[in-house]
Amino acid sequence: MTQSRTHNCNELRIGNVGETVTLVGWLENIRKVSKNLGFLILRDFYGTTQIVVETEEMMNVVDDVNKESTISVTGVVRERSNKNPQIATGDIEVTPTEIKVLGKCTYNELPFEINRSKEADENTRLKYRFLDLRNPEVKSKIVLRSQVVAELRRLMTEENFLEITTPILTASSPEGARDYIVPSRKFPGKFYALPQAPQQFKQLLMTSGFDRYFQVAPCFRDEDARGDRTPGEFYQLDMEMAFATQDDVLGVLEKVLVPVFEKYGCYKRVTPAPFKRIPYREAMEKYGTDKPDLRIDFCLQDATEVLSDIGFDPFTGQNIEVCVVSDFTATRKQIDALIADVEVQTAQKTYWFRMDEQGEIVGGISKFVAPVKDKVVNALGLKPGYFVGIAAGNKATALKTAGVMRSKLGLLCPNHMDKEQYQMCWIVDFPMYEIGEESGKLEFCHNPFSMPNGGMDVLLKAEKGEIDPLTISAFQYDLVINGYESASGAVRNHDPEIMVKAFNLVGLGENEVKAKFPAMYNAFCYGAPPHAGAAPGVDRMIMLLTGEESIREVICFPMNKSAADVMMGAPSDVDQKQLDDVHIAIKLPEKKEEN
Repeated sequence: MTQSRTHNCNELRIGNVGETVTLVGWLENIRKVSKNLGFLILRDFYGTTQIVVETEEMMNVVDDVNKESTISVTGVVRERSNKNPQIATGDIEVTPTEIKVLGKCTYNELPFEINRSKEADENTRLKYRFLDLRNPEVKSKIVLRSQVVAELRRLMTEENFLEITTPILTASSPEGARDYIVPSRKFPGKFYALPQAPQQFKQLLMTSGFDRYFQVAPCFRDEDARGDRTPGEFYQLDMEMAFATQDDVLGVLEKVLVPVFEKYGCYKRVTPAPFKRIPYREAMEKYGTDKPDLRIDFCLQDATEVLSDIGFDPFTGQNIEVCVVSDFTATRKQIDALIADVEVQTAQKTYWFRMDEQGEIVGGISKFVAPVKDKVVNALGLKPGYFVGIAAGNKATALKTAGVMRSKLGLLCPNHMDKEQYQMCWIVDFPMYEIGEESGKLEFCHNPFSMPNGGMDVLLKAEKGEIDPLTISAFQYDLVINGYESASGAVRNHDPEIMVKAFNLVGLGENEVKAKFPAMYNAFCYGAPPHAGAAPGVDRMIMLLTGEESIREVICFPMNKSAADVMMGAPSDVDQKQLDDVHIAIKLPEKKEEN
């Protein structure tokens, strides 16, 4: 080792007995037996070593040292009489001849016990993240992240991709989320934006003659947090290929990602390449989502014909989608919790019934189903012990609600969900357009720079009203792993005339397209190659590899659910001079007067 130590705290073994060594690290714990005997656990980045203090003089040195202080220990290695097989250094201990305090912890009480930091409140953990990261369990996720990123870089380089970094300060672009904007000091009233993705730059690299590009790219989106998405900043394995098709991109990512999941995943079974490809509309019909968890072995069934006219008002005139599960053993309490969870997530009520071991329809809405039992049993293929979960509404609502129920039912049914694996698939042929939830107008569904399936011809037909724009599909694809969207990509629209026409349908004229995307439009006019790419999310990938349910566990310094950095105090106030420099005046919302 270098610096002030001869070994790290995970390095000494029985072969080192008799050697004089120097270790440094944090005082994790000390158990004082008497005034001249104590057992001290020293921890560094690599592991722990037991230090046995056997003199009153040495006990006086450590007596006033608080836990988590950093110390240096010089002493002799000896064999332990009570060995600890649970740790790598469990065969030895060190008897010190010198102990020095390097950095004193001035607090007698810590905000949480280091090795149990995950039990603390999340905001407390994030406020003291520098302590939280001392927990070996927490630290291990960050170590694995570094190893995975290095492996991704190695594999991409082996596939002849060139790593190129793209700008962080750029122009605002409609990528589907809110931009973080940065006021300009030199250009009053104008703003930079932090990139939601390096989309335009990587396409410009293709027009510049670079054949294969990648980077582990930071992306910035002002959006709300959830378990699998962090607000503010995230990272993706951004890649693009010139003269490439959809098959080319999917093939490269399958070749790169499978070995990473096999090597680093907490589950050892990984879908072999090539992955199953499921058209978007088929995914919605079968699973009620474009992010299906294929570890669950049952699909949705359309039960409109058999259930819509049973005299139950919420079903009348509605589309009915059901989840049928055999060997269902959940309790009534678990069923009630399932129904409540689905309603919370979807804001839609769901219903159920089951067939008992005697073949009778019982529970839930059974009194409406029992009179048409034979018809329902034949239509749904029911047998004793089967459970039926039901969603009703218009087609889209019924499918989405039933899709959520399917996912939650899978967790209740171990016979129908093999959790110990990574199930990967591609969702392809996404709609080019959708009706925006907030605007109520036609918007791009995924990426505005995607090539429509059918090219200019299909866009012209939509413009003339010959077809509904919502029926146009695009060469867009998502990688889904265990029910999580893990990558998005597309074959790009490299033809400026097709690009302008695609934007025309969402209300942007040619001059607006040129103004919003001047570099890309101009570059395409100078001979652009057909190109395609994708961007697997690094944070989400690590979350899946570690089996964590919260993405914040695999990010070194994440923000909390409210997009606040409670450790650094961001976002924060700035002084008036800083505001004046960038020509900004703050107008806060008016406070409502209390009656």
